[in-house]
Amino acid sequence: MPRKVLYNICLGCGGCIGVCPFLALNLDKGYEVVVDTETCTDCGTCTKFCPVGAIVEV
Repeated sequence: MPRKVLYNICLGCGGCIGVCPFLALNLDKGYEVVVDTETCTDCGTCTKFCPVGAIVEV
């Protein structure tokens, strides 16, 4: 299952974007991380990298 960003927790640091091997994460409006559900393979790399646990499995 694709990942979801919990915006009430997300810091908007964008660190997860650089670690996604499938380029499935982007910054929307310069601060909100958005998961491209068609590109996301659910590898979990972003979830492991997020320092505050803001990316979860849907």
